[in-house]
Amino acid sequence: MTERHHLLVHGATFAAVGDAGNISGVRNGSLPDGLFVRDARHLSRWQLTVDGAVPETLAPVADEGTARCVLVPRGGRTEPPSCTLFREQAVSDSAFVECLRVTSNRPVPTTVRLAVTVDADFTDQFELRSDHRTYAKTGVVRSRQILDDGVEFSYRRGEWRSCTTVTADPAPDGVEETGTGARRLVWALDLEPHGTAELTLRVMARPHGDKRAVRVPRSPAAVSDQLRGLEEAFAEGVAFPTDWPELAAACARGLADLAALQVPATGPDGEELRVPAAGAPWFLTLLGRDALLTSLFALPYRPRLAAATLPALAATQATQTSAGSVAQPGKIVHEVRHGELAHFGQVPFGRYYGSVDATPLFLVLLGAYVEQTGDAAMARRLEPHARAAIGWMLDHGGLTSRGYLVYRADEGGLANQNWKDSPGAICSADGTRASGPVMAAGAQGYAYDALRRTAWVARTVWEDEVYAALLEQAAGDLRDRFQRDFWMGDRSFPALALDGHGRQVDALASDAGHLLWSGLLDKQYGELVGRRLLEPDFFSGWGVRTLASGQPAYHPLSYHRGSVWPHDNALITLGLARYGLHDEARTVAHALVDAATATGHRLPEVLAGYGRGTHAEPVPYPHACVRESRSAAAPLALLTAVGGA
Repeated sequence: MTERHHLLVHGATFAAVGDAGNISGVRNGSLPDGLFVRDARHLSRWQLTVDGAVPETLAPVADEGTARCVLVPRGGRTEPPSCTLFREQAVSDSAFVECLRVTSNRPVPTTVRLAVTVDADFTDQFELRSDHRTYAKTGVVRSRQILDDGVEFSYRRGEWRSCTTVTADPAPDGVEETGTGARRLVWALDLEPHGTAELTLRVMARPHGDKRAVRVPRSPAAVSDQLRGLEEAFAEGVAFPTDWPELAAACARGLADLAALQVPATGPDGEELRVPAAGAPWFLTLLGRDALLTSLFALPYRPRLAAATLPALAATQATQTSAGSVAQPGKIVHEVRHGELAHFGQVPFGRYYGSVDATPLFLVLLGAYVEQTGDAAMARRLEPHARAAIGWMLDHGGLTSRGYLVYRADEGGLANQNWKDSPGAICSADGTRASGPVMAAGAQGYAYDALRRTAWVARTVWEDEVYAALLEQAAGDLRDRFQRDFWMGDRSFPALALDGHGRQVDALASDAGHLLWSGLLDKQYGELVGRRLLEPDFFSGWGVRTLASGQPAYHPLSYHRGSVWPHDNALITLGLARYGLHDEARTVAHALVDAATATGHRLPEVLAGYGRGTHAEPVPYPHACVRESRSAAAPLALLTAVGGA
């Protein structure tokens, strides 16, 4: 049986461990195990043996904030295990801690020989992805230093420095070489009859460029207490619906995940901020689109997310053109990475701007935040950034020259630069990919909303009536053009996109629901779209599919061509409510809540598109992020859209 991986997440740090609490460094399915900090693997081996053998798992890893499991030496019915091992593990900021308790099962004194094999390979996350790309690394120097109470691993490549320190209490009796880069920490524990001994192992990661002082917690229990405090503070004051306990549980679970998914960022004046990371394991970093949508969903309940996300993205806004990073003046960043490959320019994602929709969503969030909170100071502080973002939409973004926001495939980065960013996601009904510059439908809705909301801010806060009127005119013109060019009269539905020749990309896709959220469609068109999204080819019973079934392009296990995304459905539900389609909104909301209830009240990044009529439980998508900020915030959007209905 394939061993499962279990994620422990705390800010920009996560660990993936197996059922027995081990880290092998070997890929298991789509997820490599290890301890990861700032895009690098700081533990690549963490393997326990007892008396020279791998113990048997009696109770596999369980729990949320900490990982607990029970192990015994291998034996049989006639030879009960000599001892039982209780492992408890947790992560905190740049740290990992394990408490290992060994209890003798014998009525006489006994000696148990324990060993933990440890290693740190400092592999960049991009090297561990399923595309199996390789990257040249010249001049790399690795070193290991034996300490009185453990071992320290160091990595150097030019100016790049990383370090992992492993210590133990009590100190190991010895640190052995293994013939590889790994080191083995060994103990001989003398136990009284039915006696118990405890070891605490602590790991401190020091990634390159991180100057913060790292404090390794004294125990997993201390981490659990800290996480519980964070979760309680995050949920404090949120009124959960009393007449819909399943939605209340999904909201509570989502807020708890959001508390753990906060990562450090910096504002325009160097101020320290905490912003929602996109998700674990692959995207535990700031992604513009994800942070913006998460903050929008949480805005009525946790406006502080928006208050951090807006200045963090303003601080990374592009000020000049760079072909390698797809940067253009005024553009909001898509992705920020801190790893070795990004540092040396071997991947373009150090600051990568390959997103057509982060910039308008930045403006949408700014307007919504000011309207929700009355924080005019934020609008004044970010006025230059907002005007630059408008300038990008009108100029480089294509609104003036093409009439729409437009993107072009980036050879070194993303082929598609809207939320459906997998290579074949923007396609015709027959699966043919859009060619040339692409004008995606959803992005036009965001642009329309951004123009209108920024016009309101310009009029009410900046006191610039001329600018406000200009933006309102641009929004009205965009709405008229869109309904002329995108609407497919024979299908009573908008096209997914226009291609480089202005031809309709005719797949029936869930992006139409985003147009309801942004208010781009006339009421008559909006009602047609809303009702169409609830027909069986779109609606799986667990949510609206990204692509309606029955089209040749549809595949229930495709990332963007037939799967069900919770955040996509949250936007659709908000849009249905906006157009007065409250029954339809409740139908989608109940489907998502049922899916969350079936998965421990946590919504994953994405579900397979199989219908509820033939699959009584939601089918997982095999490569989904286990914890994802947009999905964590999606129940809050449902609460906004339908209340406790």
